[in-house]
Amino acid sequence: MNGSRIPKRRAALAAAGTLALTAASLTLQSAQAASGPAPSALSALRAGELAQHIAADLGPATAGSYYDASAGKLVVTVVDEAAAARVRATGAVARQVKHSAAELASARETLAARATVPGTAWSVDPRTNQVVVTADRTVTGAALQRLQTVVAGLGDKARIKRTSATLRPYVAGGDAIWGSGVRCSLGFNVTKSGKPYFLTAGHCGNASSSWSASQGGSRVGTTETSSFPGHDYALVRYASGASHPSAVDLYDGGSQNISRAAEATVGEQVQRSGSTTQVHGGEVTGLDATVNYEEGTVEGLIDTTVCAEPGDSGGALFDGDAALGLTSGGSGDCSSGGETFFQPVPAALQAVGAQIP
Repeated sequence: MNGSRIPKRRAALAAAGTLALTAASLTLQSAQAASGPAPSALSALRAGELAQHIAADLGPATAGSYYDASAGKLVVTVVDEAAAARVRATGAVARQVKHSAAELASARETLAARATVPGTAWSVDPRTNQVVVTADRTVTGAALQRLQTVVAGLGDKARIKRTSATLRPYVAGGDAIWGSGVRCSLGFNVTKSGKPYFLTAGHCGNASSSWSASQGGSRVGTTETSSFPGHDYALVRYASGASHPSAVDLYDGGSQNISRAAEATVGEQVQRSGSTTQVHGGEVTGLDATVNYEEGTVEGLIDTTVCAEPGDSGGALFDGDAALGLTSGGSGDCSSGGETFFQPVPAALQAVGAQIP
């Protein structure tokens, strides 16, 4: 390591990456908007902050929210006019839907109890007021029939979406880090008790206790905390006390400074940086997603249309200067497109007691 940066690949551990263990494959109505004063245009990040405030205020009276990028509005789903009035008072758009948060939560509980099949994933889509269940190509035969039976029993509260790819963790990263026979990537530089650390994926932290900036290179960090399955984050302590820039590698586009962590919002346009596929963008399609990897179930993830490939795990999902997520896994690739899931950064920071510098 040279000062606060690692020699080429750009800003080695200083930038955000994505992981890539060669992982086992995963055998993974609308109503009219209520009338009211027209809300002011919001950025996706500001809409996300407003969504958290409204969710805390309304509790189960809302079944979720999403960002309407074309109009610059936050749309909040509700099941009665009293809740709609409270939403409109904040400047957001209220949209009445059929299924309550409790009904959708019950549907998720049913799926968890009766349809936890490797190669499947599910999250609530607030735009359709349904739980969307993804089943990859490995879900066939009796497992597929079981899944279809459970989803059919949920009526219009859930629907199945098939993918021809295979759901799996992605191990490899933005600016690569090397462990014991695996290549991963740093997600974001953080601090804990004034000392420098970085976040990456938990399935990377499980795979190696020591990390270097090149294959066979000197040690630059040691895994201190790792959580996978259940969650998918790891905290790695730098070997030296030098400061490390809080930035994401944009490759040909330079770098993006990171100054804070934020919650993702459905409808938000986001970017991901990784050593295998570099920088790609997409949209957040679901929150609090559950993914059933062969290695176990991971909950509380961000569901997106961003593509990724092996080698992109552990890396950074971000929107401007805001750190949103760490690449966990998904399906597809960056030639045909795909679906990728991310561990939310705020939850990881809270769990390990760290913060964005």
